[in-house]
Amino acid sequence: EPGFPAESSSSVPQKKYRVLVGVTGSVAALKLPLLITELLKITGLEVKVVTTERAKHFYNAQEIPVTLYSDEDEWQLWKGRSDPVLHIELRRWADLMLVAPLDANTLAKLANGICDNLLTCVIRAWDLSKPLLFCPAMNTAMWEHPITAQQVEQLKGFGYTEIPCVVKKLVCGDEGRGAMAEVWTIVESVKRILEERDLPTQS
Repeated sequence: EPGFPAESSSSVPQKKYRVLVGVTGSVAALKLPLLITELLKITGLEVKVVTTERAKHFYNAQEIPVTLYSDEDEWQLWKGRSDPVLHIELRRWADLMLVAPLDANTLAKLANGICDNLLTCVIRAWDLSKPLLFCPAMNTAMWEHPITAQQVEQLKGFGYTEIPCVVKKLVCGDEGRGAMAEVWTIVESVKRILEERDLPTQS
């Protein structure tokens, strides 16, 4: 059961820094267990995950040691007018959002404001005063399509931070730019944002 809204106790000083990880249907989603493991090494970090349905194809949910939300949870949680709306509760809960990997399809959705699943609804409702980091990941041919650069710039224009993809041999066999940044690069980027906000990052 989602722990809302009891977690937001005003009398208890906040010791945790809350990171919401979004995962989409790129083959790089297979790195999700490693990414979560490394993030949890950061002192004081609390992590939750929002997944798209297609992303589930690439990782084993049993290997994710934190709460994992998907579209079904949004609809199970809400039965009537007074019930919490999960994408709004998650938006309120998180101090930082990290989308890793961000596939070509979800990139296109975000750039155009489409919000047709739990993850894209959280991002559409995101508080722009909080950091949002995204890690593109797609086949080189998709990455090189001219619309990709436009859409990445659109997201940066919203104030989101790109963690650029890298050149490597992709799972499909092609070699070129499009692979998700290495997990250590992503974790260091999160640490840097925490340091900028004077939050503890010792691991």
